[in-house]
Amino acid sequence: MLTSKQRSYLRSLANTMEPIFQLGKNGIEEPFLKQIDDALEARELIKLTVLNNSGFDAREASDIICEELGCEGVQAIGNKIVLYRKSSKKPRIELP
Repeated sequence: MLTSKQRSYLRSLANTMEPIFQLGKNGIEEPFLKQIDDALEARELIKLTVLNNSGFDAREASDIICEELGCEGVQAIGNKIVLYRKSSKKPRIELP
């Protein structure tokens, strides 16, 4: 569980990031979750875009993905989601 200070720090890091995934009409399926899982292991902090045709809003998608992958939902605003999970191999982000 992230503290508000840690969440704020991660939001500031994600502010300049571009989304690397789009959640579309195929929804949250196993291959999509595998890609996110791999990206979280490599980057620790990722940003996603939720498209209108996905059938999910940002908060709902964030909750489902976090439950499946064991990551933390940092932020869900508009159609953007920011996710964080500490890398098990090489942690890059040092939380305050």
